[in-house]
Amino acid sequence: MPLTEAAEAALRACLADRLVTSAADRDLHGRNETHFPHLPPDAVAYPETTDEVAALMRVCADHGLAVQGWGAGTSLEGHALAARGGVTVDFSRMAKVLEVRPEDMVARIQPGITREALNTELRATGLFFPVDPGANASLGGMASTRASGTTAVRYGTMRDNVLGLEVVLADGRVIRTGTAARKSSAGYDLTALFVGAEGTLGLITELTLRLHGQPEAVSAAICAFDAMGPAVEAVIATIQSGIPMARIEFVDAATVAAFNLRDGAGMPEQPHLLVEFHGSLAAVAEQAERFGEIVAEAGGADFRWAAKAEERAALWRMRHNAYYACLALKPGCQAWVTDVCVPISRLAEAVEETRADIAASSIPGPILGHVGDGNFHAILLVTPGDEAEATEAKRLAARMADRALRLGGTVTGEHGIGMGKLDYMAREHGEGWDVMGQIKRALDPAGRLNPGKMVRGA
Repeated sequence: MPLTEAAEAALRACLADRLVTSAADRDLHGRNETHFPHLPPDAVAYPETTDEVAALMRVCADHGLAVQGWGAGTSLEGHALAARGGVTVDFSRMAKVLEVRPEDMVARIQPGITREALNTELRATGLFFPVDPGANASLGGMASTRASGTTAVRYGTMRDNVLGLEVVLADGRVIRTGTAARKSSAGYDLTALFVGAEGTLGLITELTLRLHGQPEAVSAAICAFDAMGPAVEAVIATIQSGIPMARIEFVDAATVAAFNLRDGAGMPEQPHLLVEFHGSLAAVAEQAERFGEIVAEAGGADFRWAAKAEERAALWRMRHNAYYACLALKPGCQAWVTDVCVPISRLAEAVEETRADIAASSIPGPILGHVGDGNFHAILLVTPGDEAEATEAKRLAARMADRALRLGGTVTGEHGIGMGKLDYMAREHGEGWDVMGQIKRALDPAGRLNPGKMVRGA
């Protein structure tokens, strides 16, 4: 239902001038970083409190308006787009650290704060929040998409690091899930239900997060391989050896070429591993030595260590900016970014087959990923308006998804479902997808929360 004068007046009674209907603001909230169409909302709301979110949800329920949350807008499967208009709730004004309890190693925060801002606030405590998807995403958005990233191999994903939530439901009710305790056996795990629900069941207005101690010592390195297979086999051997890597990333030769072009990296244009170790001085030295032995056995070479903080920062900044570096390989292109995740034992097979598919195609597609947990990405570079290239990108992405399911994996390890991967949900989950739909209808019977995402017919 479109935004009527009566609905707009009721929303302004809640938010005053923090309900915005200007074309510029709506346009900004209709954009995305990949190939999905421009889908602006009818209005953008900027709440400052949970009570305001609850009030606007009640107004939207009364007037049949769709509602979708907006964090930093960095999601890659169209999660925050207004597929059916309505109101986009921008959480940028709810970005405070509400409480830090160092003795319990937890923090209570609002959803709009970004991971980098949180870690800046935590710097003096000796603690940090480890989940690092690359983009400086909002923590509410990261919880909603069950994000992970470069450090998941050691510290886990958002699923492992969110202890509790405050959530506003479709009818305006406010619930709290979980506690600051490290475990509970009391009732259904509602926290886990909302983490990864992509805003289809409620809007997160507060999070209680698990924090970790800042490591005494950190060391990082890069090393080159002649081919993708040995590099991936070295990852598998490292994981199976029980070496507690903090990060272990893979980039193919095309991604290295992009690094050299954009960042002047001077790396040989071969597949590389990028690794990082956390711990005591002695532990880091031991881990690095053992990893070096595994790399040598797998034929790796050109080992470069980054022991200084500024060198490590430059290394991971380059990795986090890989998306933009890859865009420069084909000026004027648009990126179709997709990810899959497979069991570690099938990782080499999955990466090799994907590389062969892309090599035989008409478009470039650098491969990189968080291979320590079996997750990798392809950045498919498409000329805007070229239907043949768009069709080819869709084919390649579909083959990646099909391959992941065939190998016992998932069609997305961290990007989520959004609008882009709905077609795979029945194949991956079977009857479980129908159960998700039943949960959706129980909490949002009118299907107003982030419609067009996650579940059938939403």
